[in-house]
Amino acid sequence: MPNWLLPENIADVLPSEARKIEELRRTLLDNFRSYGYELVMPPMLEYLESLLTGAGQDMDLRIFKLVDQLSGRTMGVRADMTTQVARIDAHLLNRRSVTRLCYAGSVLQTRPSGLYATREPLQIGAEIYGHAGLEADAEVQELTLASLALAGITQVRLDLCHVGVLRAIIANDPKAAKSDAILFTLLESKDIPGLKALTSDFSPETRDALLALPNLYGNAEIIDRARQVLPKLAGITQALDELALLIRQAGEATVTVDLADLRGYHYHSGVMFAAYVPGLPNAVARGGRYDHVGEAFGRARPATGFSLDLRELARLMPGAERRQAIRAPWGTEPDLRQKINELRRAGEVVIQALPGHENEEDEFECNRSVVFENGNWILKTLG
Repeated sequence: MPNWLLPENIADVLPSEARKIEELRRTLLDNFRSYGYELVMPPMLEYLESLLTGAGQDMDLRIFKLVDQLSGRTMGVRADMTTQVARIDAHLLNRRSVTRLCYAGSVLQTRPSGLYATREPLQIGAEIYGHAGLEADAEVQELTLASLALAGITQVRLDLCHVGVLRAIIANDPKAAKSDAILFTLLESKDIPGLKALTSDFSPETRDALLALPNLYGNAEIIDRARQVLPKLAGITQALDELALLIRQAGEATVTVDLADLRGYHYHSGVMFAAYVPGLPNAVARGGRYDHVGEAFGRARPATGFSLDLRELARLMPGAERRQAIRAPWGTEPDLRQKINELRRAGEVVIQALPGHENEEDEFECNRSVVFENGNWILKTLG
């Protein structure tokens, strides 16, 4: 096998694409900061127990594992940064107030998360801790849509769901509560025959509600339909009210609701959403509420947030234009070095042409040149 081949779903990022990704990363982080989010940088490696704590159990098959030569303990390469940030909030910062944190960095996954997806996403996201109200969910949704808009994406479909609906339905039926894991799988795949078989000995009210969920998907009108066909339980009413408010806050995005799309059911504790855009088969961003995660690190904190893969998002953007630069001759003369340094400090890209390579430019377009005229080094526009 040639030594330049890379593993499946692993790829190099070449200069023009890397510049586009990096500029997008800076833009999104600057926007997060304008909302009051503080940047944190979790480690690439942690002891496996920490990465799998609480909601991290679902990530077990997606984490690369290795043995730490210092301690002899099993370590994992992070496959997702959300749990790490929850640990920082709960255990290290230990604040009582509302805390807004953001992050950006590579994660590594044993399997791609979707069609054509990389196994080394560049994950960026934002989280709010300490506020249980829907205001935090609305801010996270707004920030998600604003991030996509900053990438030049205007056609967004926002899929909403709420785990509170299913939990309210099965709360008062012991048989249903014991089967929540199987119910989650059947509902996600909309396996109505399987649901009928599983719910045959549930209470009639529970059975009818569960069988109605796979058909409760569509536009915002599904909320009104759900109010009619689902039991009048407090948990269901609250969940539907929260979804209705978030629909009104979605701006220009096309909103769909699917009350059976429960991906992340064991991780999330409230509203869940996924954002889809033209040109990508997978969700470009995912988020939702996950109040119980911090409890595994010693302190329960209300939490909600979102994340996306910068590499996938950048693929949808037009190619980066060649950046204008200044060409300078190679030399060590003090006056020439001073002129080049002044231009670089002013934010200009100055490329010194190495001997024999005066006209090679690649990613940059040199539209000006440093030339020696009348005893001075001056900046001259190229024709």
